[in-house]
Amino acid sequence: MGVEIGLIPIRLLRSIGIGLITVTVVVYHNPECGTSRNVIEMIRASGTDPVVIEYLETGWTRPQLLGLFAAANLTPREALRTSKSPAEELGLTDNSVDDEALLDAMLIHPVLVNRPLVCSPKGVRLCRPSEKVLEMLDNSGIETFIKENGEVVKRDR
Repeated sequence: MGVEIGLIPIRLLRSIGIGLITVTVVVYHNPECGTSRNVIEMIRASGTDPVVIEYLETGWTRPQLLGLFAAANLTPREALRTSKSPAEELGLTDNSVDDEALLDAMLIHPVLVNRPLVCSPKGVRLCRPSEKVLEMLDNSGIETFIKENGEVVKRDR
């Protein structure tokens, strides 16, 4: 796939209009997800403009998922989204389903991957709840943040 910056192929970055830059934060995002929207707004409030990848449109590759899961210390089962997804109807919630079958299903149905996955210089993490993203930011000046549902998040120092 070519040279990569972190887990984002340079070819993909160029295709979305990004040239030679330092990518500090990448969010694999579903715009229908409130947690994902809150994560992006927390990153922006910290003074960082993240690269946002709408994975429902772009889909996944097996190497991409394997790399993200390994970096986040997640198994495919731990990364499986079981609510608001076809996981149960596809029989994927049964513990006898192995990782390879889960990965195959995630490639066909990108919504099966829980979100938001965030990549930063501090690593890769599934940021649920959304305030987990604060641990991923170097320069967060956020002391408090109000989520779109009105919940107030206070940063622990």
